[in-house]
Amino acid sequence: MKKRHEQKLIILSIGLMIAFSIPISLLFNSEKEVFGYPMILIYLFAVWMISILISFTIVKKHDE
Repeated sequence: MKKRHEQKLIILSIGLMIAFSIPISLLFNSEKEVFGYPMILIYLFAVWMISILISFTIVKKHDE
């Protein structure tokens, strides 16, 4: 794996640690609901899904 791809994955990991930290996650802990689901649940799954897509594109570029 190229050094720049490794660096991108490390930056993604650090960003995820910040995004999943308690103070940031609690910003979305409110009474609002989207389609009947609490905002914090939507936030956690959205960040998780976006991180999977970003890591997939980074690894996919590595294979080329």
